[in-house]
Amino acid sequence: MAYGFGTGLMPFAPGTFGTLVGVVLFWFMASMAAIPYAIVVAIMFFVGIFICGQTARDVGAIDPGFIVYDEVVGFLVAMFMLPAEGRWIVSGFVVFRIFDIWKPFPIHWVEDKLGLGSGIMTDDVIAGLYTLIILHTARLLIERFVS
Repeated sequence: MAYGFGTGLMPFAPGTFGTLVGVVLFWFMASMAAIPYAIVVAIMFFVGIFICGQTARDVGAIDPGFIVYDEVVGFLVAMFMLPAEGRWIVSGFVVFRIFDIWKPFPIHWVEDKLGLGSGIMTDDVIAGLYTLIILHTARLLIERFVS
């Protein structure tokens, strides 16, 4: 599961392919009300702490690139309460990947300080939160000034 249905084993850009798994899951979850969606994502987060931490321990690495379950959860955080429309999905994908690769403060710091499972999962959740803020701000501005 940590390998994102095998996408983490891609020879290049495994995090990007793992995020695509998040896109597919979002497509199915987008019609959920806010509270059930948040509960599912929270459960996935806490399960991910164990799954990603155990996988990292098993292979003896801190945050191996083939663990992409965290990208799936981070993308679902990024897309919270956004419509399942192409422009929002593509925007969310691009912005999330930028934050996940760039790792602005405190993403890299959190990853280092929290340890295996928690660090692996939390850095992508923070990237997802940054993306969420940007996308919801863009949506508000578009609805207010363009529509």
